[in-house]
Amino acid sequence: MKTQSRYKYVCIEGNIGAGKTTLCQLLSSELNCNLILEEFADNPFLEYFYKDPARYSLTVELFFLTERQKQLQSQLLQNNLFTDFHLADYSLIKSLLFAKTNLQEEEFKLFHKIYQQLAVSIPRPELIIYLHRPLNKILEQIQKRGREYELEIHAEYLDSIQSMYFEFFKTQTLIPVLIVDAENMDFLNNKRHYEEIKHLFKQEYQPGIHHIRILF
Repeated sequence: MKTQSRYKYVCIEGNIGAGKTTLCQLLSSELNCNLILEEFADNPFLEYFYKDPARYSLTVELFFLTERQKQLQSQLLQNNLFTDFHLADYSLIKSLLFAKTNLQEEEFKLFHKIYQQLAVSIPRPELIIYLHRPLNKILEQIQKRGREYELEIHAEYLDSIQSMYFEFFKTQTLIPVLIVDAENMDFLNNKRHYEEIKHLFKQEYQPGIHHIRILF
């Protein structure tokens, strides 16, 4: 029997290499959901961005924004009688946060205007689950999965992304945000960890930040 979710649209968020996609894929096997996975590998500018961020930041962020908006609009606005809810490994706000990290002030002003126009058609998530891992763990995971264009990512860059997420969460009054302490979490190999994550979908949370720590 499929596990039910209290929410109709849930996003798993986190830093690069936090385990968002892996968790979503695991959950989709037991939750009756429409799985939405970001198609990041289709961005032809990503490899160039990591080599020369100053030159390719605006290009890479605009490509991500338009592709994310197109995918989410297509998936979220369709009526699916056979699934209970949508589960995504990103939210559209990710584009704004990464752009704020990567772009110069004038570039970000332009990006923000485009974002506001595109975001109008995208429903707001009913729940965000943020996987919070220490930077050294994230760097280990990035090295382990071995995507060549990610191997030059530094802790300073990951820290800036993490800070941008936390700044956004502090101002969030419309969406429940669960910050899950995932430092020692292994939902891939530890069944109890995975079950605790799955249990979050059944609980009711008020808008704002909720800190979740799994103690075993």
